[in-house]
Amino acid sequence: MNDWPEAWSDDNRGRRYGRGSASAQPESPRVMRQVRRSQPAPPGQGAYGGVPQQPQYVDGHGSGGYDDYDSGYNTGQVYGGAGGRGGGDGHGPQRPAPDWRRRIKWTAITLVTVLFVTTVATYFWADSKLNREVDLSKVIERPEKGEGTNYLIVGSDSREGLSDEDKKRLRTGSAEGKRTDSVMILHTGDNGPTLISLPRDSNVEIPTFKGSESGKVYQGTGRQVKLNAAYAEDGPELLVRTVEFNTGLHIDHYVEIGFGGFANIVDAVGGVEMDIPQDIKDTKSGADFKKGKQTLNGEEALAFVRTRYALPGSDLDRTKNQQKFLSALAGQVATPSTVLNPFRLYPTMGAGLDSLIVDKEMGLFDLADMFWSMKGVSGGEGTSMNMPLAGSSGGNLLWNKDKVKQLVNQLNNDEKVTVTGD
Repeated sequence: MNDWPEAWSDDNRGRRYGRGSASAQPESPRVMRQVRRSQPAPPGQGAYGGVPQQPQYVDGHGSGGYDDYDSGYNTGQVYGGAGGRGGGDGHGPQRPAPDWRRRIKWTAITLVTVLFVTTVATYFWADSKLNREVDLSKVIERPEKGEGTNYLIVGSDSREGLSDEDKKRLRTGSAEGKRTDSVMILHTGDNGPTLISLPRDSNVEIPTFKGSESGKVYQGTGRQVKLNAAYAEDGPELLVRTVEFNTGLHIDHYVEIGFGGFANIVDAVGGVEMDIPQDIKDTKSGADFKKGKQTLNGEEALAFVRTRYALPGSDLDRTKNQQKFLSALAGQVATPSTVLNPFRLYPTMGAGLDSLIVDKEMGLFDLADMFWSMKGVSGGEGTSMNMPLAGSSGGNLLWNKDKVKQLVNQLNNDEKVTVTGD
């Protein structure tokens, strides 16, 4: 006997209510309507003039007045699937793939911008450190400018900025003022650089000149002096005027460095390797070297370029050593290990620029041209020589006038130098 209400069979019961239905189709979710209870309206403000608002029926769950109410019925949605925010079928929203082209483009733009800003900042920093003290506009009766560029490079015995301990360590002595310790002309052009040493004992004539401080014109009297006397008398401007008058070569730029600055540059670059051809021992300069390759620090380098009493050719041999060392120093400064290493580049630039005295028209590109040309001399791309000599008189070295004239003509025309010096 069937205890179920009339017309209800076990099949009907199982199909409609039972969880163990034999049907092949899953039971569809059933949603009970929820009663949303709203807050009561203030008196007299009901929807119909005081009539209480009726409950709202909403399908689903969590809606209405009781936000946290759960009917307990399964809606068929699966939570926590592999798709993250999406459903369990894995077809929810996906994170877009990275645009590598766009990333590379903006990375490159950023790097170029940083490099540009750094380069510009470095340029203005370096340019501001140049000591532009020499006014070549004060030099009168100048020869006509030729082809290429001529630098007058002067090493002075200035002790400025050196402490008593530094003077003792570098063996510079304590003489007041400053004199030329070395004078060179560097010519740059299309036929390779030429570096010419002018011995400081060279016999020259002091011409008519305008005083660098007084502005007064001093008439020339044919007075014959050693080259370094011109610098001692009225500084760089008179030295330039004297070199131009006695050679006929127009000087475009002036560069000077003192003892202390020279040593600082060598130390900042990490020393300079030199191949010393013979044992050298000089108590006056402090030089004490054995023959062979060795790296000289600032103190040793200064002793090396100042040594003359221990050399057979005295001042002429010293000028040759100075040329070799300056070319090697320029080559060391221009190496990738210095240029590409900011921890070496900036100290080197700082030490060098602080130590140099240049003319008012000298720029960083001119300075770079000078260094690269000096490096070219040491690399075999140019020529190094002493001014051609014809003998001596009273301790003064006399120039060979014919050879000097030929040399100056070749430099003015920017021709390959064929003249040889001593």
